[in-house]
Amino acid sequence: MAKVGRPPMFKTVEEIEAKIRAYFNEDLPKKTKYTAKGEPYEVEVPTVSGLALYLGFVDRRSFYDYEDKPEFTHAIKKARFLIEKHYEELAQDGVTTAIFALKNFGWSDASQLDVTSDGKSIAPPVAWAEPEKKKKPKK
Repeated sequence: MAKVGRPPMFKTVEEIEAKIRAYFNEDLPKKTKYTAKGEPYEVEVPTVSGLALYLGFVDRRSFYDYEDKPEFTHAIKKARFLIEKHYEELAQDGVTTAIFALKNFGWSDASQLDVTSDGKSIAPPVAWAEPEKKKKPKK
């Protein structure tokens, strides 16, 4: 039976790793920002969508599908982690949009409080008894 579908974009993990390295080391998109005095400076802006397009994918889903291929799993996870690291560094500088991006990476800023004791529900130690009803005096 003939194989159906588009041939893989990358035949080896070394191919995709080289392209990922080029994205981060040579072709990382930059955005111009301005200081309070109006002086321009550039900020790197790696994104999952940007990396996926750079690698030649038409959408993020196709990029994520490569992560499901055992030989490419490590390379794709590492690339995504490098982008996550970038947003974590921005969050440390107080960039609030970075917090939103980190939430998309699975981060949470909610605190969770365990109100159990060793996984058991905390219940009153004794059962409360109903008060006895007063008997009416006989006439």
